[in-house]
This record gives sequence, C-alpha cells and structure tokens, in this order.
Amino acid sequence: MCGIVGAVAQRNIVPVLIEGLRRLEYRGYDSCGVAVLADAGPRRARSTARVADLETQTLDTRLEGGTGVAHTRWATHGAPVTDNAHPIFSKDELALVHNGIIENYEPLREMLRGKGYVFVSQTDTEVVAHLVHSLYRGNLFAAVREAVKQLEGAYAIAVEHKDHPSLVVGARQGSPLVVGLGDGENFLASDALALAGTTERFIFLEEGDVCELTLAGVRIIGRDGADAQREVRVVTAYGGGVELGPYRHFMQKEIFEQPRAIADTVPQGDSFDAALFGERAAAEFAGIDSLLILACGTSYYSGLTAKYWLELIAKIPTQVEIASEYRYRESVPNPKALVVVISQSGETADTLAALKHAQSLGHTHTLSVCNVATSAMVRLTSLSFHTHAGREIGVASTKAFTTQLVGLFVLAVTLGKIRGAVSASDEADYVRQLRHLPAALNAVLALEPQIIGWAEKFAAKESALFLGRGVHYPIALEGALKLKEISYIHAEAYPAGELKHGPLALVTDAMPVVTIAPNDALLEKLKSNLQEVKARGGELYVFADADTRISSEAGIHVIRMPEHYGPLSPILHVVPLQLLAYHTACARGTDVDKPRNLAKSVTVE
Repeated sequence: MCGIVGAVAQRNIVPVLIEGLRRLEYRGYDSCGVAVLADAGPRRARSTARVADLETQTLDTRLEGGTGVAHTRWATHGAPVTDNAHPIFSKDELALVHNGIIENYEPLREMLRGKGYVFVSQTDTEVVAHLVHSLYRGNLFAAVREAVKQLEGAYAIAVEHKDHPSLVVGARQGSPLVVGLGDGENFLASDALALAGTTERFIFLEEGDVCELTLAGVRIIGRDGADAQREVRVVTAYGGGVELGPYRHFMQKEIFEQPRAIADTVPQGDSFDAALFGERAAAEFAGIDSLLILACGTSYYSGLTAKYWLELIAKIPTQVEIASEYRYRESVPNPKALVVVISQSGETADTLAALKHAQSLGHTHTLSVCNVATSAMVRLTSLSFHTHAGREIGVASTKAFTTQLVGLFVLAVTLGKIRGAVSASDEADYVRQLRHLPAALNAVLALEPQIIGWAEKFAAKESALFLGRGVHYPIALEGALKLKEISYIHAEAYPAGELKHGPLALVTDAMPVVTIAPNDALLEKLKSNLQEVKARGGELYVFADADTRISSEAGIHVIRMPEHYGPLSPILHVVPLQLLAYHTACARGTDVDKPRNLAKSVTVE
C-alpha cells in the first residue's frame, strides 16, 4: 500500500528517492511526493499523478539535496488531492511521511489546535507532524520517541527537520520499516525492494523501534527504551523480473510465469519432509490436532481450498477464517491447533494482527505461507514455507495464489504422512503429480486464444455468476474476485448446489454463468445444476475436463481442459479464470495492473 523511502547521503539523493517510489508503484497509490532539506528548510514536490510526473517536477524545479524523504499514498483520511499528499510539513520546519492509521488522531488534533497549530490537510498524518514539532527541543530523535508514545494505531514514519541537515528519524509500530546500510550514507524504506540496486544490507526494524540515520551510522532504540542491536541481513534477490518483455501487462506476464513459479516452489527430492517448514516442524507437527487458517482476499481463498486437501489427505480438522473478522470476535482457542497465516507480501495488516491475536490467546504453533522470506509474518511465526513466485507487480494476484496452493498441498501431504494417512505409494503419486504441474499448466495456457473469444462477449456485461462444487468452489470465488478487481464487472460465486436457494433468481441471458466442471465425484450433480441454468435462459460458459461429456450447444459454451488432475485440479482450473478476467479487462480498457481503489500490499486495517 503506501510506500516510504528516506535517505541521508553526501550526494543528491532525489534520484534514489524517485527510483525507490517507482519500485513501489506496483503496490497502488493515488498521490506521491518528495521533500529534501535545504538551507531555509524542507522543500517538496507533490503530485496526484504518477511518479513519472513527480520526477518531472523535481527536474523542472531543480529539487536537490542530500537528505530527504519520499512517499506514495493510498488515501484513507482525506481525498487524493495535493494538500493531502505526503510529505506533510509542520511550520515549514519539519517534513514527515507516514504509513498506517492513527486511531486517536481526533483528540490529538484538538489538543494541537489548542497549541496554535493550523491544519491544512484532512489526514491523520498531519497530527503526527505537528505532534513531533510540538515536542521538539533541539533533539529530533527525542521528539519522535516522545511523540510515538502518544500514538494509537499502526504507523511507520520518517521525519526530517531543518536544524539537522544530515539526519532522518524513523519509527514503526504495526507497519513495516527497514533500514538500508550504505557506505557513508544510510537509507530508510517501507520495503527493501525500494532500495534494490542501492544497497544489499538491511536491518528489519522490530515493533516499537525508533531509529536515527546519519552519515556515520544508524542508532536504534527498542520499545523498552534501550539501545538495540538488530541483525544485518544481506538481501540480493530483488534485482530482476521487472521488464514486461512481450506482454501487454504485468498481470499477463505473471499468469504465464506460473509454470516456472510452481516449478521453483515444488520441493526437490522424492519425499515430503517436515523439515520443509523449518527445523522445529517435526516436533510441532507431532503435537497438533487441528488447523486454523487465517488470511484475507485471494489468500483466504487459497486457505479455503487447502481445507479440502487437509481434511481429505491429512484427515485433520481445519477451520478457515477471514483474518479481519477473527481478531474481533470471541473465539475458543485450542493450544494444540496449528495456526497458518497466508500472505503474498507477509505484511498484510489484518493477517498480522490476527496472528498476534492468536498468539495472545496462547497459540504457540504457528506457520506462515509467504512469498517474502524476510517479511514480518515470517519473522513472527515459528515455522514457514517460502513460495517462490518471485516479484508479483500486478495488483490482482495470480502466481502468488497458485504457489500458495502448492505450499498448502505440500503441507497437507506432509501432515498426512506424519499422521499415517498417506502411504508410500500415495506419496510417490503426489510427488509425480506436483512435478508434472508445470507441463500441465503450459497446456492450459495454450487455451488463451479461445478464452479471448469469450472475453469479448463478457466485456459488454455488467454482472456474472461463477459456479463450482467441492474443492472447486473456492476457485469459483477466486475467479469472481479476479473479474471484479480488474474489469469492474460485478461478479459473485456460489456453490452450484445453492442455485435453487436464491441466485437462480438472477439468471437471465444478460448474465453469463461461468462453471468449473472437473471430472470428479460431483460431476453428475453439477450437470443437473447446468440444466437448471439453461432451462431459465441462462448463458453458460463451462471449463470442462476432456472426459466430462459436456458439449457446446445453444446456451452452453465449452472450453475443454487438457486433462483431469485429481486433487490438484484447482491449480489448473484457476488459470483460465485468470485469463478470462485479464482479457475481459483489456477489452473494457481498464488499468489492468493498477485497478482503481485497490493496492497490492494492504498495510492498513
């Protein structure tokens, strides 16, 4: 979501700040800005357009300096207008950028107004800027430390002051912030990706940390008020994968990268070993009796899919909850449950908060399934599985989702093996199926020309219904989500057996009904559901396995999948739904990679 970049150097740092913002554009934003320190105080440029426009402003106005902070904003408090764009100033002496939400901003604003501060934005961030300024007595580090004690909510901030030409102060609570270490220069960012190519040495700040960046080094004070020594990590995996190549959009590229991403994620070797999830996994898995999966959005749908696998293969009770709901309800904790959190970025605010809530209830067995090995989520869980999707820039998740499914399937088989529910021959079959997945996906991707034909028809529609049964119902949910995210067509998903209980009332020839039809135990039931739609004049679009005996006819359009893939069928069936959403959005002319109102990494509640 919002992005922060800051720097202290002996060179003009504006190009580094701009490039950092550019690397964070994929997260989604509606304004951006940069501020550097000059002799008379901070100078800034802000834009409600793209980072490229901000860069043009900095060049036209010759905005230069060795100390600066920059930001991309996704609006929460206040509309996406220039006055609300960061950096936010206080008395033209202090500049501040902020990610997160300050929950007690209203009483703080009234208190600061009483002290004579005039507010020119509608943001909660301006409260933080004025609060730090009101506490400043010549020591910016001390002022920030005192200010954050009064803040409630989540924040990551970076602050500079005219009195300190080579100093940036940062602080974090509930929102990520990393320090980048250079040679005679130091950096701050909300994501190490922002500093790729600038440094490979990072310190991942912990909850409650306040840091001071100077030319000479970095000082960190922990939540307890004592000097803190944090591990320096070398991160070199951020450099590539940002070119479009022959593709129109990053989403299309990432759809076609799925065979490679899955091949990279499938474990090497011929067995499913608990060690894939961490050194302590064997001991922790031996002591669990159930699973609780917590996730949001697309990751939640991967968890719903995994529930079927875990109960079918591992024979272990599994509960799946939307992370943003779990935290705010009374639940009955089970200390023997394995809490699994799923996130592409590992920084999803609602999922992190749900994880911490589960831990506060006494859950000690925790596992993250995540695409970023250095993320806060991975650091907070005792076990982890790293999906190797690589950089995913399109806001609508594709390869992150399918690699999550691979990780969760590996978990199901591993637990099944430990619990005696998976035989040696079963294990060998699952290994073969996983190894063949990339080739099977390539065959599915070859269906793209047929799907483009469907997309041209969908582009004129304003509503669509997606149907699936059993383990393919979550895949229908994911297909509907993709269509609404990037094409702005209203879409709903239902278990096909629920048609008669309400959604059949919506069926007309104006609303396409997309159906996932694998050749599984529920196929005959599904065929009856298709007839219910056809009898009411509905137009069916069916992704059917080759041997389902479902044929195209009046009112029924069929695209045949290359092969039936047993329990791993959901991974194959979601790909044509991704392509359908993508090409429908292209036909409607929407901004595919940056859909309106959405962000890639949701770091606020």
